Amino acid sequence: MARIWDNYLDERDKRVYAKAGLGHAMGIGSRPALIIVDVQYGFTGDSPESIEESIQKYPTSCGESSWEAIAHIKELLTAARQAGIPVFFTIIEGSRSAPNDRIAIKGNIFDHPELLEGAKGAQVVSELEPQYGEIVISKKKPSAFFGTPLMSYLTARHVDSVIVTGCTTSGCVRASVIDAFSNNFKVIVPEECAFDRGIASHAINLFDMQQKYADVVPVAEVIAELKPLSV
Repeated sequence: MARIWDNYLDERDKRVYAKAGLGHAMGIGSRPALIIVDVQYGFTGDSPESIEESIQKYPTSCGESSWEAIAHIKELLTAARQAGIPVFFTIIEGSRSAPNDRIAIKGNIFDHPELLEGAKGAQVVSELEPQYGEIVISKKKPSAFFGTPLMSYLTARHVDSVIVTGCTTSGCVRASVIDAFSNNFKVIVPEECAFDRGIASHAINLFDMQQKYADVVPVAEVIAELKPLSV
């Protein structure tokens, strides 16, 4: 099966990773949870439009690729709700009372008025609107785990694996995946449910996570795994 990263690997890379024995599948556990990372207007824009247009209002926007992913995340979210598994959302929002020079990334981009606490850019997109009982966690750093109560929620629900979606693939998704793996969760990343502003960065980070920390698989496979859990 062709993968999104194939065009970015040379023959040496393919040989080295194959001989190293990396990329083994972990599978999904019996008590999974869905984590939707930062799918908020600040990273998607208000509507599907080119990234060049979208960043004029939201400098952190990933443009049209985000809306392609949202359609897949929505399908997965529906399946997760039908299966009755825990669902968590994260958002990043700049502080209105403190300097934002190192929120999530270098620099002070989160001083932008559309990215501050309570602004539209910090709201989960309406297509994925959280329901009662689904927890929205505000964070200030890339990982969904760092400085947040996420780990305690997962422990309370006896979660053994996490399905990580959202953005950006190379930033907050990757950071969340590594922290989840470091906390001994099985980690699944549905390929179509992650997005980034950079095409090459998106592809290579999916490849690297697949090799080391997560099962990067088609979203259809993840949905099929959830169906037996449906309540």
